[in-house]
Amino acid sequence: MLRLENVSRSFVQRGVVLEGLSLNAAEGESISVMGPSGSGKTTLLNIIGLLDRPDSGEVFFKDRPLHSLSPDESALYRNRNIGFIFQEHLLLPHLTVMENIMLPLFARRLSAEEYKAGYDNAVTLVEKAGITGLSGKYPFQISGGEAQRVTLVRSLVNKPDMLLADEPTGSLDSRNAEILGKLFNEINRDLGIMLLVVTHSQSLAERMSTHYKLENGRLIRY
Repeated sequence: MLRLENVSRSFVQRGVVLEGLSLNAAEGESISVMGPSGSGKTTLLNIIGLLDRPDSGEVFFKDRPLHSLSPDESALYRNRNIGFIFQEHLLLPHLTVMENIMLPLFARRLSAEEYKAGYDNAVTLVEKAGITGLSGKYPFQISGGEAQRVTLVRSLVNKPDMLLADEPTGSLDSRNAEILGKLFNEINRDLGIMLLVVTHSQSLAERMSTHYKLENGRLIRY
């Protein structure tokens, strides 16, 4: 499903971050990437998600090269195919939990029937995440762990093929980190979504089926 070939990226202040990096990820696979701060983990996710571009190399999604896409095509690719989760939940404070979850659908031109199907899917995901009672609340009224579960549901509402998570448990206590980790496993198993999780957490990394370390700009499987 996802293939990176000889991807390199450098920055003026940081120097070379990724150097000849390659990766093959199958549909429904769950992958963890560990590495020290500054090793390029977030840069890797940004390149896969078309939030950044490599200096050289190419990223393929279902055998389609991505970095020749126009800005509009890139935005459509992200909206239709990728769910994102970051360390901070990034929920909009003036919207309710359910309104935040539905945001990715608002970005698409949907018929009434398609919107209804999207809403029904959101309700199912809310139930799976155990946050049904929060739908009418605002972000300031819920805990950090609950907010991260809301973010997870929002990332899945468009039924993406893959989910990119950047330190998703980094700001959570151990209990909420455990809850989120279990949800990742359930989503991967039940929905068949490919997971690529960047993390410093060994316990979260071990929940994934395939494990990499990012060292010297390249991925090393272990």
